Amino acid sequence: METDFHGFVAARSAALFRGALVLTGNRHAAEDLVQETLERACRRWRHISAKDAPDAYVRRIMVNLANDRWRRFRRAVPVGDGPDRTAPGDQYQQVDSRDQLVRALQQLPMRMRTVVVLRYFHDLSDDEIAADLDISPSTVRSQLARGIEKLRGQFPALSGPSPRQPQGGRR
Repeated sequence: METDFHGFVAARSAALFRGALVLTGNRHAAEDLVQETLERACRRWRHISAKDAPDAYVRRIMVNLANDRWRRFRRAVPVGDGPDRTAPGDQYQQVDSRDQLVRALQQLPMRMRTVVVLRYFHDLSDDEIAADLDISPSTVRSQLARGIEKLRGQFPALSGPSPRQPQGGRR
């Protein structure tokens, strides 16, 4: 049993951390969330490992813990603009974009953010997300559409033509 859990942690902790980072928006909070998630999973590993999808069960633990934290600390931690950046160089553009995306995700309501994270960071289908969150697939689609629309509102450059359409210009 212990070896199975260690194998699970080795295989899935990086993906759990990425999801936790997007859910929390903070590296330290994400580390704490993953640690608490794995701690709870370890305590119930015999039960979890008997499930058809232990991965989904552990993700559900993480989402529930993130929801609890969000409710508790909603007003305690203000989301600021971060440090001033006068002219970020090209080498920092990807980091800046990722930071902006995480900040934009933090502005979404928790369920909407969770649906977006599970879809685009964990590549789950509507049915898988619905099962993880105990909601209907139509609610998943609705929350996803609203979340993406809100994110596009914060990134006007992404609201233009579809990436599949040729746009011309520079690469």
